[in-house]
Amino acid sequence: MIRIGQVMYLHKDAYAEYEKRHAELWPEMKAALKEHGAHNYSIYLNEKTGQTFAYLEVPDVAKYNEIAQTAICKKWWAYMKPLMEINPDNSPVTTDLKEVFHLD
Repeated sequence: MIRIGQVMYLHKDAYAEYEKRHAELWPEMKAALKEHGAHNYSIYLNEKTGQTFAYLEVPDVAKYNEIAQTAICKKWWAYMKPLMEINPDNSPVTTDLKEVFHLD
């Protein structure tokens, strides 16, 4: 498995809504994540800064990245747009993190 870590950026007034929407993750979005190989996916929030830390594991990064082209992912991004910093295509602004240590 390949471990992925990313930071995203929430608007400070959107924390509760962001958590609520993820607690009610659409079944179609959950299925798309699984179909594209996502496992052990967690998102953590730094309430002081609005930064989230997302961690997930995938067997194939290229296959996982294909999710961005699906209609359900684009719909999810549009739904989440008011809550976070986004790119022109509505995808979340992300900072990919380099793994520097891992202990099994």
